Amino acid sequence: MAQTNHREQLLQGAIECLRTKGYARTTARDIATAANANLASIGYHFGSKQALLNEAITRTCEEWTARLGQAAFAGRDASPLEQMAASWVEMRASFEELRPVLVGFIEAVGESAWSDELRGQMAAHYREVRRAVAEMVGASLGESAAARGADPKVVASFLIAVCDGLVLQWLLDPDETPDGAELVTSLGTALGLALEEAPNLTGGARDAVLDSEQT
Repeated sequence: MAQTNHREQLLQGAIECLRTKGYARTTARDIATAANANLASIGYHFGSKQALLNEAITRTCEEWTARLGQAAFAGRDASPLEQMAASWVEMRASFEELRPVLVGFIEAVGESAWSDELRGQMAAHYREVRRAVAEMVGASLGESAAARGADPKVVASFLIAVCDGLVLQWLLDPDETPDGAELVTSLGTALGLALEEAPNLTGGARDAVLDSEQT
């Protein structure tokens, strides 16, 4: 039990360093100091500083996902689109607070191209987030959605892509990145129009594919 507590202590220290120093500028000594732990304990519990920081990013992102879910389901009688809008507003509002962690996440994704171990860790993170978001989507849309062909995991992948894309845009050009109100107005309208066209979407897409194959 003592080892588990010590490991968690190091993880919390790494999360604090991510928020105050960022990914690239955090040293192993910074983490040990923040966690009030021995420097050698990082290697003992995590193998390396990088592995510890990556787990800290994963933990923070999972907590962020849960936070967005809480925002989505805060309104008892909210429709699925209203729930989605609430999560968008919370997501966009949290970018500045989470900037060092978001930057660290982007850095880790870039590094994963050169590390099978890191790529596997990041892939596992995405699988867990996708599972969590898919559960929220399923709860929001209800059982009838599956009967109509809506796959919660596919919807979850789309929502995660929207989030990740907005993070990149905001980190590069925050002034041109839509705020929460703009996301709700424009994306909500677009999705509403898409829902009106949904009954014809499958047939139209199938006809387009057949036409392209014949030409």
